[in-house]
Amino acid sequence: MQPGSDSEPTLTRDMHAKTSTLREGDMLDRLTEVNNLPSHSLGSPFLLAYDKQEARARDEKMKRTRKGRKPDAAVKKVCDIEDLWKLQLEKITEMRKSGDAPVDTMGCHKLADPLATPETFRFQVLLALMLSSQTKDEVTSAAMMRLRNYGCNVDAMLKIPTSELEKLLCPVGFYRRKAEYIQKAAAILKEKYNGDVPDSLEGLCSLPGVGPKMAHLVLQIAYDKVDGIAVDTHVHRIVNRLGWMKTDTPEKTRAKLQELLPRSYWTTINPLLVGFGQQTCLPVKPKCGICLCQEICPSSTAKPSKKSSGETN
Repeated sequence: MQPGSDSEPTLTRDMHAKTSTLREGDMLDRLTEVNNLPSHSLGSPFLLAYDKQEARARDEKMKRTRKGRKPDAAVKKVCDIEDLWKLQLEKITEMRKSGDAPVDTMGCHKLADPLATPETFRFQVLLALMLSSQTKDEVTSAAMMRLRNYGCNVDAMLKIPTSELEKLLCPVGFYRRKAEYIQKAAAILKEKYNGDVPDSLEGLCSLPGVGPKMAHLVLQIAYDKVDGIAVDTHVHRIVNRLGWMKTDTPEKTRAKLQELLPRSYWTTINPLLVGFGQQTCLPVKPKCGICLCQEICPSSTAKPSKKSSGETN
């Protein structure tokens, strides 16, 4: 999702758009496409292979410091936080290159009808994000397909009986409350925005059931506007585990991340880490044993091998 104008989201709607030109990330020199991610993510540093020579140099540096030490001791030897997050993201990108996490195929960027009118497309993006809270991607995707089959636009959501809308949403988490939010939001859009979705954080966050994370993603997907990083529970959990910061809320994490990461990283940090959180860095019982970051992650529970710990037979 590259920064752009407030016009029709052509990059989002054209799911086969050409990869954009890199402006940042000199360490990246070889493109590796990740299947089924949003087209406007294809030019992002997170979805590119990194410079092998530089990566090897950092790996060797880390190996020299971590021999015989626990992961947290190795992390402390990294020169600075930039060395740490760059190396960790290189490894996470490698783990995510298959692009087969639920977010890649059933994330909110995949659920709106690309053939709908621009206004309807944006409204469907908004609804998909509203439904996604506290709900698995598979459940959100199925609910959005039911809504689209019914007729998913502002007028349809205003006319549908609430009880019928609830049936279409079930078993989405808190589906009754979300049905209420959807109809209230549709009324606001009709009255204040001529049936369209607002293109500002302030306007989006004024809608019932919409918070900063959703608002940032709506702007990125629907308008190609990047005003900040979308931080959900996956992103919040993972960056704290990786040792980038110590924060207790997603909003505090967002503020710290925006200070830490170059702007070119703001768009794809969310899908990259969400997929990583779905497949490897799970909320409970993370799969540290298969994680490529296990030796440079202060939260890793993986036991060091005899070879790496300096033990002999």
